[in-house]
Amino acid sequence: MFDGEYEVTGEASGGTSEGPQPDRADRLLGLSPSGLHEIAYVDWGPVDDIRPVICVHGVTRQARDFDHLAADLAASGRRVICPDLPGRGRSGRISNPDDYSLPQYCSDMNALVARLGVREVDWVGTSLGGLIGIVMAGFSGSIVRKLVINDIGPFVSATGLRRIGGYIADMPASFSTIEDGERYFRTVLAPYGYLADEHWRHLAIHSLRWEEANGRYAVLCDPAIAKAFKTPWFYAPLDLWKYWEAIKVPMLVLHGAKSDLLSIDLTNEMRRRNRRADIFRFDDRGHVPPLVTPDQIKVVTDFLKAPPRDFSEVG
Repeated sequence: MFDGEYEVTGEASGGTSEGPQPDRADRLLGLSPSGLHEIAYVDWGPVDDIRPVICVHGVTRQARDFDHLAADLAASGRRVICPDLPGRGRSGRISNPDDYSLPQYCSDMNALVARLGVREVDWVGTSLGGLIGIVMAGFSGSIVRKLVINDIGPFVSATGLRRIGGYIADMPASFSTIEDGERYFRTVLAPYGYLADEHWRHLAIHSLRWEEANGRYAVLCDPAIAKAFKTPWFYAPLDLWKYWEAIKVPMLVLHGAKSDLLSIDLTNEMRRRNRRADIFRFDDRGHVPPLVTPDQIKVVTDFLKAPPRDFSEVG
C-alpha cells in the first residue's frame, strides 16, 4: 500500500457511501519510460477464486464505474479486480503525457495480473479497457480465458479519436459542488442512455475528490491525457485487427446501437474475422452501455458463467 489507505467509500466529501462497496483496495507500482507511478485498484469477492475477473474502464473513467457489476459477480463467488488506469481515479499520474498510450496500459495491467499470482483471468473492458483487452487476449501465451468488449472494436477511426480528444481537452478540472459535477457527467455521458438518479449520483461521487486547499471538487482524471491523442499511436486510425484475429477464446461484444465509435458494419466484420465472437446489441444505448442496470449486468454475468464453447471447427 502506498501513500496511505485507499478509501473505498464515496470519493467526494459530502457524497454518500451507500451502494455497493468493494471488499478490499490496494496499489502497486507501474513503470513507464518517465518513471514509476501508482496503480490503484479495488478488489471484490473471495481471494481464493483461481480465475478473477479484471474490469477495465474507459478513457476518462475509473474503477468504481463497475461497482454494480462487480457486486453481482462477487455475490456469485467470483473475485473481481477493478483498476484505475494511470492518470485516472486514485492512480498516480505519468509525468510525461506521451506515455499515456496503449502499450503503457497493457504493461500496467500485466503488472496487475502478476501481482494477483493467477494463471487465468476473465476480462471485461469498456471502450479503452476493451482495446487493452483485445491486445492482452491476442498476445501469444495470453492467460485471458473469456473476453467482454464493451462498445469498441479493433479498428477506431481517426475521426472518432479526434472527437474523444476534443472532449477530454474541454473537460473541466473541478466543480464548486457535487451537483455541478453531476450535471456535467449527465451531459457528456448522455450516450449511456437512461439511468436512475442514484446511478448518476454514484458515477459523479466516484469521479470527484474534495480538495480542501482549493475548496472545490476535482475531477479524477489528468487533463494531460488529452495530449496522448496527438502522439504517433493516434495519428492514424487505430488498427488492432492482428490481435483480434489471434484471439482463441470466447468473446462477447456489447454494442450500443446508437454508438458513434462502434458501427453495426464493424461488429459484422469483427464476427466475420473471428468466429469466436458473439454480439449483443443494446438498442437504447450509445457509447457506452454503462453496465449498471440489471439487464446489462445479466448479459455479462450469463456469458461469464456459461460453460466453455467448442471451437474445434473454428479456424
